[in-house]
Amino acid sequence: MQPAPIQHFLNTQDLSRAGLDALLAEAARYKRHRAGDALKGKSIALLFFNASLRTRASFELGAFQLGGHAVVLQPGKDAWPIEFELGTVMDGEAEEHIAEVARVLSRYVDLIGVRAFPKFVDWSQDREDRVLRGFARHATVPVINMETITHPCQELAHAMALQEHFGGSEPGSDPERVLRGKKYVLTWTYHPKPLNTAVANSALTIATRMGMDVTLLCPTPDYVLDERYMGWAAQNVAENGGSLRVSHDIESAYAGADVVYAKSWGALPYFGNWEAEKPIRDRYRHFIVDEAKMALTNDGVFSHCLPLRRNVKATDAVMDSPRCIAIDEAENRLHVQKAVMARLVAQRA
Repeated sequence: MQPAPIQHFLNTQDLSRAGLDALLAEAARYKRHRAGDALKGKSIALLFFNASLRTRASFELGAFQLGGHAVVLQPGKDAWPIEFELGTVMDGEAEEHIAEVARVLSRYVDLIGVRAFPKFVDWSQDREDRVLRGFARHATVPVINMETITHPCQELAHAMALQEHFGGSEPGSDPERVLRGKKYVLTWTYHPKPLNTAVANSALTIATRMGMDVTLLCPTPDYVLDERYMGWAAQNVAENGGSLRVSHDIESAYAGADVVYAKSWGALPYFGNWEAEKPIRDRYRHFIVDEAKMALTNDGVFSHCLPLRRNVKATDAVMDSPRCIAIDEAENRLHVQKAVMARLVAQRA
């Protein structure tokens, strides 16, 4: 008899809507009762190819609060550099291959978390998500995406914060319907450095999955997201209702919005060519989220995945407003990740 296939957590798009709602409901239970034993005697290896504050803290604490243990590794720093290409003659920096790393860790731990940003050289290569896919291909335990070119844990935390705000976590409420038809603006903002598109890809995915009327606001067509995620969004609208439009007009986009979600991301046509993109994005500093723009909304809430550069992406007044739910969203990372870890461990029991 063949063993059941390993179920990873790589993207929320891989989950059914029922599965997504079940995870959010489980996260809400963990928010009410933080401690548990779902990971008693279990362990997770957290591999950080890039820096982290919220992700590392929330995964380590989440494992601890459920009775598990987290081992943090930083390949290239406190662990050997890893090669991900097959057929490579390994005479460079990498000391070992993903085929060995993933299988050895799978003998030690019950879960593997991976955080690995793009290299910002060639989007046609980065969009293949080779680091995450390499772990998923070779590991014999479930793999969790802690942010690569998407950020599914942030998606769940964001959706949970929105459901809480609009009443979806109240007894007797219907979380599947509470966000449907809300006007959601995913707005590009200025940043002095090139940034990953992961959170933007994920925000677009989860907002359309929840049946919201989504506007992607960006300075020019060059800042429209990759066709894969635009395609997911269109599919989600067809399956869940709501709508999707792209706008380059600030006032019409903000008008009547119920939710404003801000993120900076790089223009894909200039991916790996920062010097060419920089003067273009410098012209759009006015995309900052400020009081005047928020005044155009339907008393809308504001959020961001954090970290956020104040008075670059959003003003102090917006961040300190009672309408800002960014801290609620950040807290929810702890709860949704516990739900994900518990669910993946339970399926392997």
